[in-house]
Amino acid sequence: MAVVTRGGKAALTRYRTLKVWHAGVALLECRLATGRTHQIRVHLAVKGHPVVGDPVYLRRIPAVARSLPEGIRRKLLDFPRQALHATRLGFAHPRTGQAMEFTTKPPPDMAALLDGLDSMTGT
Repeated sequence: MAVVTRGGKAALTRYRTLKVWHAGVALLECRLATGRTHQIRVHLAVKGHPVVGDPVYLRRIPAVARSLPEGIRRKLLDFPRQALHATRLGFAHPRTGQAMEFTTKPPPDMAALLDGLDSMTGT
């Protein structure tokens, strides 16, 4: 649940930037090579880009957020929960070994956040 120099377990998160708003907000696709507790949240926060709405790792306004227009910053800081969603989840079935995959769209509140960012930036 934290990045440590000794005694921790290895964790690898691969990510791809899907969209950027005002060089301070981005929609990412994350792929986990490991499955540590809070892995995505920790990895993003340690780089100075915490998940929007994260009550644990977003302790103060990140430096990058200070450069955002006030309306966008307010919309992000007012989001009531973590803006983190598993659009696709896959694993091997524990008994059969069969590959299982499940997909779903972002929930309405997150879709509204993304639409709001688009409308505020004209993208």
